[in-house]
Amino acid sequence: MIDFTTEVEAALNVLRSGGLILYPTDTIWGLGCDATDEEAIKKIYSLKQRDDSKSLIILVAEERDVLKYVAAADLAVFDFLQQQTRPTTIIFDNAVNLPNNLIAEDGSIAIRIVQDEFCRHLIKRLRKPIVSTSANISGQPSPKFFDEVIDEIKGNVDYVVQWRQKDKTPSQPSQIIKWRGEGLYNVLRS
Repeated sequence: MIDFTTEVEAALNVLRSGGLILYPTDTIWGLGCDATDEEAIKKIYSLKQRDDSKSLIILVAEERDVLKYVAAADLAVFDFLQQQTRPTTIIFDNAVNLPNNLIAEDGSIAIRIVQDEFCRHLIKRLRKPIVSTSANISGQPSPKFFDEVIDEIKGNVDYVVQWRQKDKTPSQPSQIIKWRGEGLYNVLRS
């Protein structure tokens, strides 16, 4: 039997030491690291063989966490998010308090307030956001289930989370919304 608390602790130890984790999210299997650690973020880009001009998503546990990483966030976004029935990633302008290699060239950052129990515990205990990007080589299919993650990814992270490895509950990538402010937005991926 896999113990939830033991898995959270093991992942936390790796995140705190600048390492990478392979973990289940509220959407697909992801690669993660401490979103405030520039060197760990570089490792994710390298592992994914992805150009660092393509920004990454960060996961936070609560609405108030968004306010730490977005200057003058439009609070109407929280009403919008409460009406959503599926995981929703918001692209905000004016990212702050994050490493430059995580922020898009236009100064924006993609943030999802995660609902997944494991991710929420991890973020709350770390007291920082975590990076979330699909656990694949850039351009290859995103793994919906653990057994779809290729060995090259599994073998090059510092910890593979055991939690939910056998879970076959259908999932889908998050919808992505570019928030323009004052309740206005564009749907980039539905």
